[in-house]
Amino acid sequence: MTLAIDVVVRREDLSVRAAFDAERGETLALLGPNGSGKSTLVGAIAGLVPLSEGLVELEGTVLDDAMRETHEPPERRPIGVVFQDLLLFPHLSALENVAFPLRARGVPTPEARDRARRLLERLEVDARAHAKPRELSGGEAQRVALARALVPEPTLLLLDEPLSALDAGARPRIRDLLRRELRAFDGVRILVTHDPVEASSLADRLVILEQGEVTQIGTPEEVRTAPRTRYAADLVGVNAFVGRLEPLEEGAGRLVTGEGEIVVPWPEWDVVGDVIGIVRPADITLWLQRPAGSARNVNRGPITSVTVEGDRARVRIASDPPLVAEVTVGSLERLGLHDGVDVWTSFKAVEVELSPA
Repeated sequence: MTLAIDVVVRREDLSVRAAFDAERGETLALLGPNGSGKSTLVGAIAGLVPLSEGLVELEGTVLDDAMRETHEPPERRPIGVVFQDLLLFPHLSALENVAFPLRARGVPTPEARDRARRLLERLEVDARAHAKPRELSGGEAQRVALARALVPEPTLLLLDEPLSALDAGARPRIRDLLRRELRAFDGVRILVTHDPVEASSLADRLVILEQGEVTQIGTPEEVRTAPRTRYAADLVGVNAFVGRLEPLEEGAGRLVTGEGEIVVPWPEWDVVGDVIGIVRPADITLWLQRPAGSARNVNRGPITSVTVEGDRARVRIASDPPLVAEVTVGSLERLGLHDGVDVWTSFKAVEVELSPA
């Protein structure tokens, strides 16, 4: 493996524990809610945040080993970083910002400027080479920061929320450019984001971090198929229920969670410990009156949000347990669904997919 991470970072308000590895040519997306420890972990990999325990190894070289008190200074690590706030030098032009890492390593000024200019040209921002950061648009500044990270030809590229500061109009173009550059970069790439679209379109594997702990690692498809936590389920757009399974009648069980209960099919595998139940939003039906029929799971609650995406709408309901349903925009209008409306929900037990937690 090219990159091996097994670290503990303790800070005043959070303790972050993470272990994963990556190969050359692979892009990992590090996802998690605000405050989960993503930026702390990036800082630790870059050498900007000290480890409490564990080690960071890159290409067979130990960059950090807390036990042996080994610490390679940030400036000597073969790592390129695009920080969330970009941190371009305000007094330097775009060209000089990109040339700076090379000049700091002793590369002669003419050669450093030439390499910087060629990289700015590749990233389609060479026309702004002499502009100061304050004169650049968000997309231009982002490309300059990416060029500065790439110019020393690092082994590892760290991108901390690279698209978060861009407006909606600039984001698709920069995402396409970023995808192209990531594919061309033959080292390891770690992308920090909270955007599932960004992660799924740019990354080979997802590393999900919640409250300082890695809760799931897998390809985008693996996470979509079997999310392991409520956050992962929300990320990929499904309902997830984690809890204790109790037997009911033949072939059925009750999944008891901290937020409510649902009836599920009894699994064919031996149940040991907690289980996870997954329900697709499209399998949940909404009603204005209590529904009749054979559905085993019927609940009631107020709508807390409605999000329209194309001809479909995602409706969040504060039931027990909370649910997300997906309906057509036509059904949304026909039923008069909006925030605050009380609705009944129903879905069949057989529509719940179970797996061990």
